[in-house]
Amino acid sequence: MEGSGRAAAEKRKHSRQSQQEKPYRGIRMRKWGKWVAEIREPNKRSRIWLGSYSSPVAAARAYDTAVFHLRGPSARLNFPECIAPHDDQLRDLSAADIRKKATEVGARVDALQAALHASSAEPTSPSLNQNRVVLFKPDLNEYPTPDSSEEDI
Repeated sequence: MEGSGRAAAEKRKHSRQSQQEKPYRGIRMRKWGKWVAEIREPNKRSRIWLGSYSSPVAAARAYDTAVFHLRGPSARLNFPECIAPHDDQLRDLSAADIRKKATEVGARVDALQAALHASSAEPTSPSLNQNRVVLFKPDLNEYPTPDSSEEDI
């Protein structure tokens, strides 16, 4: 009986370590520090590669985009508040289209994370704070709308 208790304790310890190493669903960390995301296609053995990212949040957002387009509003998401549920093209996307949408979202989140990290690493002085750009949380699943800066070109 003592051996089975030890095995259960080891399993709990391993699951705690796994949760610490893998903070979000659908992602994993490479040995060299990059975060990757992929998802299995429904009713198939194949996987859709969603990309490699420098932050776990970017990989998780890419995964969320893909799982939402594959499984719809009932999908278990890492960031449910960041998905636009009114998307018209929910289920009729190919694996390539899903990969493209997910990698676009992941790349934008990665860029925002890098910009946020770079701005927080800057020295804080009153003169620099006056010129600092305020970052907001855009809905990365929305298509961009043309703005006035593009019309000037």
